[in-house]
Parts: sequence; C-alpha cells; structure tokens
Amino acid sequence: MVRMKPLPVFGQLFKTMINMKHYASVISLFREMRKLDIPINEFILNNVINNYCLKHRVDCAFSLLPIYLKSGIPFDVVTFTTLIRGLFAENKVIDAIVLFKKLVRDKICEPNEIMYGTVINGLSKRGHTQKTLSLLRLMEQGNTKPNIYIYNIVIDAFCKDRHLDAAINLLNEMKQKGIPPDIVTYNSLIDGLCKLDLCTFNIVIDGLCKEGKVEDAEEVMKHMVGKGVESDIVTYNAIMDGYCLRGQLYRAKRIFDVLIGKGIEPNIFSYNILINGFCKEKKVAEAMQLFGEISQKGLKPDTVIYNTILHGLFEVGRIGDAKRVYAEMLSAGPKPNICTHSTVIDGYFRYGLVEEAMSLFKKLERKRENTNIAFYTVVINGLCKNGKLDEAHSVFEKLSLIGLPPDVRTYNTMITGFCLQGLLDEAKSMLRKMEKNRCLPNNVTYNVFVQGCLRWSKFSEMRTFMKEMADRGFSFDASTAGFLVNVVRENPSVLDMIPELHSKNKY
Repeated sequence: MVRMKPLPVFGQLFKTMINMKHYASVISLFREMRKLDIPINEFILNNVINNYCLKHRVDCAFSLLPIYLKSGIPFDVVTFTTLIRGLFAENKVIDAIVLFKKLVRDKICEPNEIMYGTVINGLSKRGHTQKTLSLLRLMEQGNTKPNIYIYNIVIDAFCKDRHLDAAINLLNEMKQKGIPPDIVTYNSLIDGLCKLDLCTFNIVIDGLCKEGKVEDAEEVMKHMVGKGVESDIVTYNAIMDGYCLRGQLYRAKRIFDVLIGKGIEPNIFSYNILINGFCKEKKVAEAMQLFGEISQKGLKPDTVIYNTILHGLFEVGRIGDAKRVYAEMLSAGPKPNICTHSTVIDGYFRYGLVEEAMSLFKKLERKRENTNIAFYTVVINGLCKNGKLDEAHSVFEKLSLIGLPPDVRTYNTMITGFCLQGLLDEAKSMLRKMEKNRCLPNNVTYNVFVQGCLRWSKFSEMRTFMKEMADRGFSFDASTAGFLVNVVRENPSVLDMIPELHSKNKY
C-alpha cells in the first residue's frame, strides 16, 4: 500500500514531524525511504532540506541537491529560498548573497516575493540596511514588485538604525504606489519615533486615521502608552476624526467620553469633529446637543462650527433653526466668512426663499464683503434652479466687470440653467464664450449638453456634441447614461447615434 501512493502520505508526514521539531526522525525516515527505493518528489526533498536548515546543517541540505539531478526533479524557487534562509541562519551572509546573485545571473530560477523577502530580511537582521534598500530598488526594475512585507522589512531596518527620514520617505513612496501601510509598518515607525516628542507620534496616528485604519491607530496608541508615552487631546481628536470619516459616529462619541473620563478636557476641535460627523450623517439633533454644550464648557464656537451647524440644519430642512443660529452668529458669535454667507444663501434658494437670498446677496454686495467666484456661482445656481434665468445671466455678465472671471463651474452652472429651459442655442453660445476666454470645458460641461439635448429631443445637436465630446476624450457619466436609457425606451432610434461615439473612442 505504501508503494502505491507514497508521495502525499510521506509529504504530509514530513511536514508534521518538522512542525513538531522531530528533526532527527525526519532524517531517519528519509534515509529509510531511500533504502527502500520509495519514490520521492520535490515536496519531500524541500521538506528535508528545510529540516537540515532548521538544524543549522545547511551543508547537509546542499548535499541533497544531486538527488534532484539524479531523480530528474527540477529545482524550484522554494528549494533555493530555503537554502538561502539556512545560510542566513548560520550567519553565512556572503554565501547567501553569492547564491542569490548566481540564481539571478544564470537564470536558474526567477526569484519571487518570498525569496526577495528572505534575502532582504536576512540582510536587515545583520545590519546591512543600505543593501536592503538596494535590493528593493532591484525588485522595482524586475517582474516581482515589492509588496507591503518587503517595505515593512526595509522601513523597520531604517527605524532601528535611527534613519527616520529614510523610513518616512519609504512610507510616502509606498502610499504613492497604492500600497497601504499596516499595523506592522506603523509599529516600526513608532518604535523609531519613541525617543522623539509626542507631536511626531500624533502625526503618525493622524496618518493612520486619515487612511481609515482607526483600529490600527488605537493599537498604536496602546503600544505608545505601554512605552510610557501618554496620549493627549490631539491624539484623541485624530482617532475621533478617523471614526467620523468612516461614518462610525458612536465609536467617535465613545472616544469623546473616554477622554473626558480620563480627565482630558475636550477642545473646540473635539466638538468640531463630532458636530461635523453628525451633520454629515444628518443627525442634526445630536449635533445641536453638542453645539449647546460648547458654551457650558467655557468654550466659544468658532466660525467653522457655525458653518457646519448651518449646513446641517439646511440639509434637513430646519430653516427656522438655521435662521436663528445665523442671527445669533451675527449678534454675538464670531464674524461670518464667505463660506457662512454662501451656506445661508444656498439654503434660502434651496427652499425657494429667493427674495431672502437676494436680499442678503445685495446687502453683502453693498457692504463690499470679501467675495469670490464660488460665492457668485452659488447665487447664479440658486437663481437658475428657481427659474430666474434672466437674473442669473445678469449676475453672470457683471462678473468680469468686478474682476472675477468665471471658472468652469460657473460656466457649467449657467449652461445647465439654459439647458433646463431648453435654450440650447444660448447654452452653445456660452460654451463658445468660455473657450474664447480660455476656460476649457470639462466632462461635466458636455454631459450637461447631452442631457439638455435628450431632455428636449434635439438629437441632431446631440450627435454634434457627442462627436466633439469623444474627440476631447470625455464620456457619459452615470446620470447621462441613466437619462439615455430612459429616452431610448421611448425612442429606440436614438441608439443609432451611439456606435459613432464608440468608434471614435477606439482610437
């Protein structure tokens, strides 16, 4: 029975015995198999080589290589990775590097991520940090690109050598390549940063949180506390912000309660983070409760908090409360900024309070308040959406006269207004005007035009804009695609124009 199907049985047996550290038994069993002429394969040979390396007898491991040749078993990357690991374990660094270079130079086998990791780890543990970086650069030039494991080894080596600038440079480099750091990365950096100030530590925590790895940030915080570095309000604010960015508001609130329980006073940024989080999720009642607590704690709400609350109130239609908060701000709060006024005017327009919006707009113009093109775009957009196209166009036309040239968003807003009213010639004229003024149209511009053509069944004009759109490398967005599907249901002949667009996009 052993001779019928020996390979899987013995292969698994070797692996189990090695895991149990019965190294001598593995050697005895292998010798017995050789005496009985039991077939062997690369899996068994690799296990026996690994067994010798774990016994620190890499010389015996190399002595098995002729068996591969005699048995016609090809060498593989696992074989040589195991041998290289064995050489490093016996501190035979030069021999390990010579073998690795020979494998690459003579193309005996293509190194994979594990082999590269083994060599880089071996060099790192023996203080050859610059060589680990050189090998990482070599990987970048080949088919096997460095992964998070490789970067972690090199970053850890730099941290242990106190070369923190180099470690942070590598961290930024891997982020740019789309390789997200993990808890191992940040623990290495924290160990390297421990002798620096708390401010630097907080930067690391904040970086983790902004990447959405808030649980990892909490683990790093525990790691730092274990090393005698106490967290402060900045640390807790970063973690709260991380949870809010993920929409986990009640976890953020838990952190808020924890810091108060530890006797740490929340600051205005703490409240701002939570209020912003609750407002984004339209939980305005909770935001208003926190807003009320601010003055009770002896703090004063700043302009950012007022702006956040106003935006939140308008989002859920609490117009009366928004007016009250705005009035309170004008009478006793911090001075409103352009963002405040834009939020209020946009809110008025959204709920059809055109007269109030325009009254505030004109009042600000008379007082010569600092305004920008974004502010005027809000006004133009509000007028367009409330059917006041002539007034919107009038505001648009005076922009250049007051030294505020329209940007692409302003033009798009005006073009949208014309298209909604079916004034496609005026919209087209606005497009040519923006090009003349060296303001290039974008994907939004063309999607607005196509939607206007679809809305008003101007299919011949749509064909022209689709060609121009394709020539400029633009394409339908989800909204336009949905619009097109609905039109095609009613008028299938519209589909005849689509292949022309696709053929343009092929070249």
